[in-house]
Amino acid sequence: MLCVKIPNISKDRVKMLRIAGVIIPEKKRAVNALTVITGIGLSTSSKILKKFKISEDERFANIDPVTAEKIREVIEKENTIEGDLRVETTRNIKRLKDIGSYRGSRHAKGLPARGQRTKTNARTKRGKKTTVGSGRKKSAEKT
Repeated sequence: MLCVKIPNISKDRVKMLRIAGVIIPEKKRAVNALTVITGIGLSTSSKILKKFKISEDERFANIDPVTAEKIREVIEKENTIEGDLRVETTRNIKRLKDIGSYRGSRHAKGLPARGQRTKTNARTKRGKKTTVGSGRKKSAEKT
């Protein structure tokens, strides 16, 4: 029989906190680490940390697992996050398109819906603009 020594996993194991299917980075500051979750920004993140009297500069690696679990429960109960938020947003856009509103038509055309100018900006919505040359062919061949 072949004997293989299995390394002790508990020493090398990195603890991970998952909230709504998202792994929270443990090396970032707590206030920034929570913003990885879709639907939680800096202000919501700082409110949650104040509720548990945790410093914004604290790292998630230093927070005890019991508190981390309480944070997870509060986030999932009180906030619309991740998949639910995406579904709600898509429903709202679909509703705007169905009622035929101006904003709905802008969403359908893939243009900015909140009054921004489109002549020179709106690159993220319209895509990269390509310019056309003069139409004259360059003479690359020798005659």
